[in-house]
Amino acid sequence: VQILSKGELQVSDKERQTQLEQMFRDIATIVADKCVNPETKRPYTVILIERAMKDIHYSVKPHKSTKQQALEVIRQLKETMQIERAHMRLRFILPAKEGKKLKEKLKPLIKVIESEDFQEQLEIVCLIDPGCFREIDELIRSETKGKGTLEVLSLKDVEEGDEKLE
Repeated sequence: VQILSKGELQVSDKERQTQLEQMFRDIATIVADKCVNPETKRPYTVILIERAMKDIHYSVKPHKSTKQQALEVIRQLKETMQIERAHMRLRFILPAKEGKKLKEKLKPLIKVIESEDFQEQLEIVCLIDPGCFREIDELIRSETKGKGTLEVLSLKDVEEGDEKLE
């Protein structure tokens, strides 16, 4: 009856603590999932990210989404460790007419061009920073009036192989 009239549910300290710990773990998992060590191109373990978050004394904000906080954590971790978002691998297929002109506009947004093929149309496989995806997508759509295609080949380009444990 008290809860219904006052409209607030009291959360015990223990429950709040558990909730914050879970969010902390979720944030670390998102960061580990989206990032690599730029020198080795290998992903970091969740445990290593959690340790790094503790080292920078990151405190969870219960009213912000874990994804937002993960992006914030990545920015903060860059100051103390080698970490960056894993590149996305894309394939564009552009009509020959707009291909050359559009390639010049896309160049500053592309990190690495892996292959380029120009016959009836321009096909490029490349790596980009995930932060540029929306801009690239809009550029291709507007410049080719829907004739160009953009395909995501992989969300994160990481080196496969034996994990070295830290």
